[in-house]
Amino acid sequence: MSSKIPGHLEDLLRRPLVGVLATVPPDGSPEQSPMRFTWDGAHLRMSHTIPRRKFTSLQANPNYSFLLTDPEAPARCLEVRGWLVTVQGDEDGKFYAELGERYGDTACEPPADVDDRVVLILDTTRFVAK
Repeated sequence: MSSKIPGHLEDLLRRPLVGVLATVPPDGSPEQSPMRFTWDGAHLRMSHTIPRRKFTSLQANPNYSFLLTDPEAPARCLEVRGWLVTVQGDEDGKFYAELGERYGDTACEPPADVDDRVVLILDTTRFVAK
C-alpha cells in the first residue's frame, strides 16, 4: 500500500473506465456499485443523488475503496482508498453531462433526478496495486 500511484497503473485513473466503489452502510455490511468518475490528480469525482443508499452510506462512514481493472489486461488492477471530502450540488446536471461526454455519450441530457444530483469529491490517500 502506498500514498503514491504506482506509475505503471496511473493510466487507469485517466481512462474512462467504470470502477467499483465500495462503502460500508450503517448496518456494517459492505456494498459495491459500478461508478463513472473523473480524476484531477488528487481527487476522484463521481455523480450521485442524495436519496440513494450510496450517498447516505458515505455520509455515515466517509471511508471508501474504489477498484479499477484494465479491461484489456484484467490482471492490471488499482485499488484507491480514501474518504469523502465534500459534496457539491449539481442541480443543473453539468457534471453529470461532463461524465456522459467522457464516457462517449455526446448527447447526454440532464437526468430526471437532476434536482437531487450531487458531485461526490473523494480524497485519495492510498493506492494498492493488485
